[in-house]
Amino acid sequence: MAIAALITWLLTAAGGFVLLGTWIAKGGVQQRSSSHLPPPVIFGHFLLAVAGLVLWIIYLVVSTKAVAWVAFALLIPVALLGFFMLLRWLPVYRGRAGGILSSTPPEHHFPVIVVGGHGVFAVVTVVLVLLTALGVGAS
Repeated sequence: MAIAALITWLLTAAGGFVLLGTWIAKGGVQQRSSSHLPPPVIFGHFLLAVAGLVLWIIYLVVSTKAVAWVAFALLIPVALLGFFMLLRWLPVYRGRAGGILSSTPPEHHFPVIVVGGHGVFAVVTVVLVLLTALGVGAS
């Protein structure tokens, strides 16, 4: 289960890199006034997720439960920030469909399939990390 968590975490990270790259390429850092996603939230989400992933890799090497629990603990604010960003992104997505946006925020360019996949893999990752930390499925 720990390896499955690593795989889903890496897939989540891949989607996150696409979204972060899109946001930066479309001017997210320069167009702070038009973006619905605050840079500290985006970069905080990214940095905490990377720190957790590094800890998860360390856990896979050393098999110390405390490391697994710290990685899981880091996923809590990552998930909360991700959910916050999703809630801020939804009106942008709806505005895209209705054409009601006065200016185009950088997150307007997010591929919906990537947003959805990132979220689904993130939820699966949190569940797998929790189950692994609890020792479910351990031999």
